[in-house]
Amino acid sequence: MLHIKNFVFNFIGVNTYILSDETKEAVIIDPGNSNEEENTRLETYIRQEGLQVKYLINTHPHIDHVLGNDYGRKTFGAKLVMHKAGLPIYNNAFAYCIAFGMQHDAFPAPDQYVAEEDVLTFGKQQLHIIETPGHADGSICLIHKEENIIFVGDVLFEGSIGRTDLPTGNYDLLINNISNKLLTLPADMTVYSGHGNTTSIGKEKKDNPYL
Repeated sequence: MLHIKNFVFNFIGVNTYILSDETKEAVIIDPGNSNEEENTRLETYIRQEGLQVKYLINTHPHIDHVLGNDYGRKTFGAKLVMHKAGLPIYNNAFAYCIAFGMQHDAFPAPDQYVAEEDVLTFGKQQLHIIETPGHADGSICLIHKEENIIFVGDVLFEGSIGRTDLPTGNYDLLINNISNKLLTLPADMTVYSGHGNTTSIGKEKKDNPYL
């Protein structure tokens, strides 16, 4: 059975999800931990639960979603996974830190790239990858079919969609991907976004003013 733990990290309030099951293998989606206090909270949970983190997964390369990459690789020995199209943004992470008045030690190179229809496995679980650029190049969503849930990063929110005014943002592409790849999923599928509350495909299809 899949277990989901959520932490809200850094000054932008990123949802960092830790997924695990009875095998104790785990993945961390969007490690946003950005300081010693947040690092301690994350590590304490991982150690108390006896988890072995297999992957750190970036849904997209924006700075608030990747701040914990280096800590996660060094502390848990996990592999860093992202979509290759996000590298131009990710490789400028230090510049984005400066722009936000932040200091950060390192942004490690990815260990593995994923693309459309790839499947990441951990424990007894499978996460199916779909490509959903528009908010940023390299954006992916992760579907867990058995649990009927999807992790969408900043593509879709409760009552909103990802912003498209940042580098590589493309409004038409974002709407196209949401319409053709997300809204075609089961209406009762639970949506875990990169910020804010969970929602469902059906709720957003019905009530989201941007759609």
